[in-house]
Amino acid sequence: MFCKQCGKPIEDGEELCEECKASANTNTTNATQAQNFNTNNSNPNGKSKIAAGLLGIFLGSLGVHNFYLGYTGKAIAQLLISLLSCGFLAFASGIWGLVEGILILTGSINTDANGNPLKD
Repeated sequence: MFCKQCGKPIEDGEELCEECKASANTNTTNATQAQNFNTNNSNPNGKSKIAAGLLGIFLGSLGVHNFYLGYTGKAIAQLLISLLSCGFLAFASGIWGLVEGILILTGSINTDANGNPLKD
């Protein structure tokens, strides 16, 4: 028998796949699938995708969305571009933030700096 999740062979009588710890039982109920979905989507360290996207769109020239997601290097770069140029280059940093905000809302950027998935 083979694991339906990772494809590794499972010995007869085994309850879990040794590789991915998925259940070897082929009859998975909808309640079990819903429980696994809720467990995966309820990360206590997850940041809000909507909050990060809106911060990028409205305050992107200051790098606030990158501070929120933990990308401090990019955030400091955006902040310094805006402040050290006395606002003359803030439009460039603002476009950068706008694009990143849209990418976050569309799901192209879907993790924070620690690799945690963003919540909906």
